[in-house]
Amino acid sequence: MKILKIQTLRGPNYWSIRRHKLVLMRLDLEEWADKTTSEIPGFYEGLIAALPSLNDHHCSPGHQGGFLQRVREGTMMGHVIEHVALELQEMAGMPVGFGRTRETATSGIYQVVIEYQHEQAGRYAARAGVRMCQSIAETGTYPAAELVQDLRDLREFAASAALGPSTETLIKEAEARGIPWIPLSARFMIQLGYGVHQKRIQATLSNRTGVLGVELACDKEGTKNILASAGVPVPRGTVINYLDELRGAIEDVGGYPIVLKPLDGNHGRGITIDINSWEAAEEAYDLASAASKTKSVIVERYYVGRDHRVLVVNGQVIAVAERVPANVVGNGRSTVEQLIEEVNRDPQRGDGHDNVLTRITIDKLSLDLLQKQGYAMDSVVPAGERVFLRATANLSTGGIAVDRTDEIHPENVWLFSRVAKIIGLDIAGIDVVTPDISQPLRDVNGVIVEVNAAPGFRMHVAPSQGLPRNVAGAVFDMLFPSPQPSRVPILAVTGTNGKTTTTRLLAHIVKQTGQITGYTTTDGTYIGDYLVESGDNTGPQSAQLILSDPTVEVAVLETARGGILRSGLGFDQCDVGVVLNVAADHLGIGDIDTVEQLGKLKSVLVESVMPKGYAVLNADDPLVSQMAQRVKAQIAYFSMNPDNELVAKHTAAGGLAAIYENGYLSILKGDWTLRIEQAVNVPLTMGGR
Repeated sequence: MKILKIQTLRGPNYWSIRRHKLVLMRLDLEEWADKTTSEIPGFYEGLIAALPSLNDHHCSPGHQGGFLQRVREGTMMGHVIEHVALELQEMAGMPVGFGRTRETATSGIYQVVIEYQHEQAGRYAARAGVRMCQSIAETGTYPAAELVQDLRDLREFAASAALGPSTETLIKEAEARGIPWIPLSARFMIQLGYGVHQKRIQATLSNRTGVLGVELACDKEGTKNILASAGVPVPRGTVINYLDELRGAIEDVGGYPIVLKPLDGNHGRGITIDINSWEAAEEAYDLASAASKTKSVIVERYYVGRDHRVLVVNGQVIAVAERVPANVVGNGRSTVEQLIEEVNRDPQRGDGHDNVLTRITIDKLSLDLLQKQGYAMDSVVPAGERVFLRATANLSTGGIAVDRTDEIHPENVWLFSRVAKIIGLDIAGIDVVTPDISQPLRDVNGVIVEVNAAPGFRMHVAPSQGLPRNVAGAVFDMLFPSPQPSRVPILAVTGTNGKTTTTRLLAHIVKQTGQITGYTTTDGTYIGDYLVESGDNTGPQSAQLILSDPTVEVAVLETARGGILRSGLGFDQCDVGVVLNVAADHLGIGDIDTVEQLGKLKSVLVESVMPKGYAVLNADDPLVSQMAQRVKAQIAYFSMNPDNELVAKHTAAGGLAAIYENGYLSILKGDWTLRIEQAVNVPLTMGGR
């Protein structure tokens, strides 16, 4: 078998309006073109041996084992490759379910379409599917080592493409609210919304986040000083730059126990708490200094209490989580090492920030803490005994989170909201040490330890115990308060002839409203009165340029067949979709061989019109007018024939249409006619000819 071409679809496309992320592989089956799977000795058995989980694929029979039934009875190799490529992604932790396989007009050459979550993983899975099926067809087996490597590679592709748990949470909320998003080409930023209404995020920083607030939050000593001067309870502490300053700093904060941490650290790196001796303080100083970019170290009084993270969005307390340091609970049989291995087998734990929880790793700090508790890695822990492996409670070092949102005292709610405003952060993570979050901090000697910009969301979205909180919803309520829109109107035009002229006319009309109009044509991309980029710009990349521009208020997009075939539409939905005509031009390109197939391709545009928008269809072209059957939007027809039966029937039912009648360009709705202008007065009509 030979792969002729692999391409990626990222928007509404010929194969699916709803599923945008598809890999399209053009495949020559070569020697297997005339053989079904039942005619290949040992293929069915080899396939089951390699991927027994294919039994879960229903396929057209509609029941478990349906696909394997098709293989046993005999199906084409392209169909099998489709299912194998989907299953490989499933096994690698990327659930996908959509696939299609169709033979082209050239015998033996197939188009195989598979869904993907991550683009590179989808392309890899398509190639791996061909490799596996080729091996089984030729030898009856697929080496187990090859499958292990395929799954390892797929997981690596998924990990490298992952957005991170906090960003992923925001993206899911955007999709749930119908807000489009575009990954930008710099600094891992995401654009939310289109044109003039767009907002940007980077992790949990937003375009509303002030640089002064971020800078202050990164300066832990500066944060503490600002809060202390505002009457906020904070730890007693000081900053030092040299080891010989440490003894005096300990005396300044009131003696042991103390905490040492880097001035500009993050994720709990370099922090040592509950220090009670000079030897431990020296060691902790070296650790904190190494983790600090400026080599500056904070010396603070240690406060006894539980560690909490409070999330404040737009001045409102949204969620509170108690963070419990990494620990294991004994069973009377297992060693500390065995208990850690058991905890790390939890599928919710991953490396770094890849999963809801982080795997527990052991370092010198962990071993020292174990020793203080009277244990070593090979110690058997009595049943019910809890052994801590980290002094700090960060999730990134294996800790867990317990939701405490409903327990917080009203005075603390007021205090934390005030703190976020004092520091100047729209999204703030406030670290609080207190014995009881349900009591005012002052009453129980609680303190605010840090204020963090770009706080992580995963402890609130998926706590180990307690209710998950929709913290992303609060962010979107802030960025897109009702009734503020997230989209600009999109008017899109396709057809065989007349697209550029129609696009220019629409752009001209919209400009008369005083709005900044971005439009794409076969001769260039324009914003307002200026050319941005010359060339044939009628594909998804040019559409994205317009929709990413923060000055554009309305988008008018010429949309050619080539771009839809190559990558799908450059937008998920539009407000107005126009199909001018379908003629037998450019047939034979991209396996579009008939005018009927060309009509289906162009109908992708109007099938993507929002339900409240309009699909504008040529009533004089049967291939265009029949698209109305697949459209969810309102329909508007146009015709050069004032007596067109379809238009008459449509307007009699209260529908909208435009016609050329008695020398006029006119709009019809129901039983009324609005004459716009005589055609002879429009210069473009060449005097009405």
